[in-house]
Amino acid sequence: MKSSWLDTTVVGQAVRYCTHRAPQVSPKSEDICVETPNDKSRHVNGCSSVVTCTNPVVRSQKPIVVDWDGPDDKENPQNWPTLYKAWITLLISVYSFVVYCGSSIIVPSYQGMMLQFGISDKVASLVLALYVVGYGTGPLIFSPLSEVASIGRNPPYVVSFILFVIISIVLATLNNFPAIVVLRFLQGFFGSPCLATGGATVQDITRSWDTIPYLFAAWVSCIYCAPALGPLFASHIVQTRSWHWSLWEIAMMSGPLCIILICLLPETSADTILLRRARHRRLHRHGHPENNPRINHHPTILAPSELNPIPFSSILRDSLAHPLEIPLKDPAILFTDLYISFIYAIYYSFFEAFHRVYQDLYHMSLVSCSLIFLSIVIGVAVSVVLYILYLVNRSTVQDVLIANNNFEACLVPAIPGVCFAPIGLFLFAWTARASIHWVVPTVGIAIYIAATFVILQAFMLYLPLSYPRYVASLFAANDFSRSASAAVLIMVAPYMYDRMGISKGVTLLASISTLGIVGMLLIWWFGANLRARSRFAG
Repeated sequence: MKSSWLDTTVVGQAVRYCTHRAPQVSPKSEDICVETPNDKSRHVNGCSSVVTCTNPVVRSQKPIVVDWDGPDDKENPQNWPTLYKAWITLLISVYSFVVYCGSSIIVPSYQGMMLQFGISDKVASLVLALYVVGYGTGPLIFSPLSEVASIGRNPPYVVSFILFVIISIVLATLNNFPAIVVLRFLQGFFGSPCLATGGATVQDITRSWDTIPYLFAAWVSCIYCAPALGPLFASHIVQTRSWHWSLWEIAMMSGPLCIILICLLPETSADTILLRRARHRRLHRHGHPENNPRINHHPTILAPSELNPIPFSSILRDSLAHPLEIPLKDPAILFTDLYISFIYAIYYSFFEAFHRVYQDLYHMSLVSCSLIFLSIVIGVAVSVVLYILYLVNRSTVQDVLIANNNFEACLVPAIPGVCFAPIGLFLFAWTARASIHWVVPTVGIAIYIAATFVILQAFMLYLPLSYPRYVASLFAANDFSRSASAAVLIMVAPYMYDRMGISKGVTLLASISTLGIVGMLLIWWFGANLRARSRFAG
């Protein structure tokens, strides 16, 4: 098992390719499955039920479908030991953390860039906004790539992250602002695969829907905390050295992680693993590929993905069309995208609001102001505990599936969330003044973050259950709309706060967010009817 698991990593595949080493074949797999003359057949060695094992003489060219060797096949990612699954979840979580942290870690460098390049704070915010646009655009391309069986999850992860590391190093040495802005977009773009496909990797290794919410909670908590911790990581070193060091920190975090991903992240896509198994069995039957160049073009042993192959152009076209088509034709998805995009954009507006409140009103230093972002981490920690307690003390997700397909029950924890989110914003808006202690508005931030984290968790479970056929498109669309909205508010927030002030500006955002209460209740009450009418659900 350990050898097989390591063989699926990028390094394992490279070693196998360079040495032309055939896979270790178990005694069961050494038998050749061919169609028999009579109708008596049985399921053997992961082949289709129309075949049986006999001597290695092919009596028919009818394809033999390679599948798992029963429900306990050790190469099936869903059957891997818990320790391996925990390791994969940890790697994807850290990977996502580094990419999201890379967005905001440059915020403490604004002042240095403004002085060196003679730009305003509004122009300096482009380095944050375009990074966010980049990691929102990338999943539209990388997500369909990961669904191609001949590619799998790992190549998009590894190749793009290698480019991410290279760009990070180049960025840290630049002294040209336009070049920095362009490379920040590319940095976000090449860091994006984990943001949309990370959830698919978690699903690959999970057999039961009952465990997915817990794994998603770990992954999303890293995503949610990362932008808050970025300024904290960089604020001190930027003050004592130079603004370039925030960019060097991205390179220092991503470099070692890239090596770990290359060496120790296994392939988890079932289609990819079965395709490799089919190729290995064709190799075992026909000999070395150099002597049999047609074995991959005219095989008698096929993986499920080879039976009805879908051209990548069709996959890419659907991945670009569905994110636009589905929200326009499904009200529930439209609300989900709009609401999550809005609350996520508010999160990124904090990078503009915090320095105006805590540095200008409360006269905190840059480092002390960055420590305020720990309130976001506290909010996430509290919400994770409450969400897990809710999951433990409720009926299982499997029960929800059985009970008349009542997927809307997954949204129950989000109902108090949509109520507390505007409460937290109102508290921050109305108490952020010099006459009130800084702890009070900070509590408002923690309340908002705790509420929106639970909302995001609920929808991440609701969408794949309700729209399983289009889950990749839905997550890619949601990621793009979130990022686009965040980028817009990053650029608009300075002008809004200049004209309206913090109190009125945040009050406006809080007032708009109250509309989410109505939308959430409508989906909870009428979601089943909407899904029944939707051609995308089910």
